[in-house]
Amino acid sequence: MSETATAADEADPHAADLAIATTGLTKRFGHQIAVNAIDLAVPRGSVFGFLGPNGSGKTTTIRVLLGLAAATSGNARLLGNDVPTELAEALPRVGALIEGPAFYPFLSGADNLRRLDSADARADPATRDARVARALDRVGLTHAARKRARAYSLGMKQRLGIAAALLTPRDLLVLDEPTNGLDPQGTREVRSLIRAVAAEGTTVFVSSHLLAEVEQICTHAAVMHVGSLVAQGSLDDLRGTGARVVRVETPDGDRTVAEFARLGLDAAQAGPALRPRAGEVVVEAPLPDDGPAAEDLVAALVAAGVRVRGFDVARPSLEDRFVALTGEGFDVAR
Repeated sequence: MSETATAADEADPHAADLAIATTGLTKRFGHQIAVNAIDLAVPRGSVFGFLGPNGSGKTTTIRVLLGLAAATSGNARLLGNDVPTELAEALPRVGALIEGPAFYPFLSGADNLRRLDSADARADPATRDARVARALDRVGLTHAARKRARAYSLGMKQRLGIAAALLTPRDLLVLDEPTNGLDPQGTREVRSLIRAVAAEGTTVFVSSHLLAEVEQICTHAAVMHVGSLVAQGSLDDLRGTGARVVRVETPDGDRTVAEFARLGLDAAQAGPALRPRAGEVVVEAPLPDDGPAAEDLVAALVAAGVRVRGFDVARPSLEDRFVALTGEGFDVAR
């Protein structure tokens, strides 16, 4: 590691625990700000979801981190190495699939991987075929190893791109929308693969616009919005740990609100869009961790003459948190 990186570690004792770290990272295209002074912190060993709608600056950030584009200002470090001055030290330990895979259409999937592997000066030619076979097996493409890439479906090409990123052991795997073009079974296979790679100690950085994908596979996430980083942390932190909400379905809305008020809860009836059935309403109230137990709430409501047709206590979802942060909706599934 360089003297610059060592000095940065001394200045920030947590820097060594980060696979990716940026400070004030900014990228402009003319007068347009694509990435606006973001401070990203990706813990080593995490599965980190880089979340945001299309056009929010995710891919541009990744391109800067991997040296494919130059930052306008700010600093970035990849596996403890400065970007871009020390990328030669970091990139051999990084596997990446950015924007979409590109292969020679007239070569088979296996031959495409052999050509990529031969470009790696650190790869032992004697074990090349074994690496290619292992990478194809991990992404479920052994059966199509000899098929020409032009005959691959979009989903198969996506999996071949992930195989290329896994030809050699990696400390960091960067995947940009890895489930694009995959059917539900292929999507499940890629998610299982990401979990398996992470279980081996590899940090996985996954860019996605799908909330369900991030919630199913990630331990941490960051939310991008119009080029700015609006939140980051563990999934529990982002959901707002402790901010539980109690919801009651009942035809006795006013009586429920009054009983909740007697119990010290600030309740309100939800809008008409949330009404489960004709003649019923949903009453919601924040429920602190030291508030009444769920069974005590139900008992109190029944004792007060409230007809309880449905009852639930839940923490906010990542979707709830995203809407609160950005004020806009989001794709929750493919």
